[in-house]
Amino acid sequence: MLSLTLKEVSLALREGRISPTELCKKCLNRIKKTQHLNAYITVTEELALKQAQQSETRLLQGLESCFDLVFLQVSLKVLWMESLLLSRTTSAPRISRQLVPPRYYTPPYNATMVQKLLDQGAILMGKTNMDEFAMGAGSTDGTFGPVKNPWSYAAPYRDTFTFTPQKNTGGSTRNPGALCGVVALKPTYGLLSRHGLIPLVNSMDVPGILTRSVNDAAIALGILQGLDVRDSTTVPAPSSLAELPENFDVKNICVGIPKEYHAPGLSEETLAQWSRVADLFERAGAQVKQVSLPHTQYSIVCYHVLCHAEVASNMARFDGLEYGHRSETDSSTEAMYASTRHEGFNDVVRGRILSGNYFLLKQNYQHYFVKAQKVRRLIADDFRNVFSSGVDVLLTPTTLADAACYQDFTQEDNRTRSAQEDVFTQPSNMAGLPAVSVPTALSRRGLPIGLQLVGPALHDKKLLSVAQWMEQRVGFPSISDSDYSRESRNDPRMTKREQTSAV
Repeated sequence: MLSLTLKEVSLALREGRISPTELCKKCLNRIKKTQHLNAYITVTEELALKQAQQSETRLLQGLESCFDLVFLQVSLKVLWMESLLLSRTTSAPRISRQLVPPRYYTPPYNATMVQKLLDQGAILMGKTNMDEFAMGAGSTDGTFGPVKNPWSYAAPYRDTFTFTPQKNTGGSTRNPGALCGVVALKPTYGLLSRHGLIPLVNSMDVPGILTRSVNDAAIALGILQGLDVRDSTTVPAPSSLAELPENFDVKNICVGIPKEYHAPGLSEETLAQWSRVADLFERAGAQVKQVSLPHTQYSIVCYHVLCHAEVASNMARFDGLEYGHRSETDSSTEAMYASTRHEGFNDVVRGRILSGNYFLLKQNYQHYFVKAQKVRRLIADDFRNVFSSGVDVLLTPTTLADAACYQDFTQEDNRTRSAQEDVFTQPSNMAGLPAVSVPTALSRRGLPIGLQLVGPALHDKKLLSVAQWMEQRVGFPSISDSDYSRESRNDPRMTKREQTSAV
């Protein structure tokens, strides 16, 4: 039952094959069984069961809301959602903790995204682990320890390697989506409200959606999108996002392949999948052509200047006065500020604050910040020019390769790792464009490889329609299927070609 899509679960609920409470208990049991992944900071078991019971009552009374029918189990990445009066918010840094007595910041209101989900009957399962304030690329720099990739415990990986799986690691939405074999959607900037989110880079932050299937992402987006009076950056939803078409025709679609995305370090397997999917589009009648995004090479440096500058501004609120950790140093207010921030932030966050404040100094502002904003406009213009030329979507890799081993990943410093992992995903954030990562295959190591589709602003529905067409044809296995496939993969009656196809 936990392997089903939202649409399939909805049918099971309507037919009475399972109740909301039973399904909720299954999800909670799965969380308990996978504690070794270190994925959850907080599990709201009591609240989830209460919400499931309320959902069950509404179903029996015929008063279903949208997510009663699809029964969305929600786990919140705690940077993005300050949620629930009864649930602590940490964004995985030490600064959120108050030491005397030990407790966590509990927000007095729900983020708009959270409230929209709850209003539709969604069940909150808990809040998940992450890099401190999302400043990282592999969930290795959080206070609560690194997060492990679930595929390192699945049959394809176990059968390939004899060393222990905890040496494997899993980026913001699209990176972990690609590395963990799930669909990851970054909607158009402004389509989803940021009210209640802990900000990182205000001019680029977008709540992301991680789901089992593209259609599940479309269902969630349909509920979450639209204006919010509490967020002046939101825009009206271009259309109601009904169910995606099952038989989408790509014959009138033009797919662009950016030549600049043949980046150094791109693995042979990722390149092969990129070519394979491009061929799938071409054989189906779509036009596939090479395009150019000439300012891509400046994107990472530009992003780091703008990101660090906004981080320096946003982190100023964590001063030990209003909430969170406060140092016991009390010789002066200035000493308390300095000590609080030194104790509360890790080296990565402190480094970004220092460099951000340097970029914003009066003598540096024009040379760094303003120049980076000009380059950002050029990057956005590159995308605009490509889409205005008749291209409907861009097809690119999501990451350079499959998930790195923990020991290899942590040998590089945080900035280097982020630059490497964000090379394909970060430009669309700079331009505010919708992008979705779709899992396409397992590597020779048995780990997921994902490809990314990028579309014009506010064309999220069309982007998801193309993504669903792609998803239906790549044949990516679910992790549960892979766990049960060990016998078939070792079956001597299967040919080598069949074994490869099964993987």
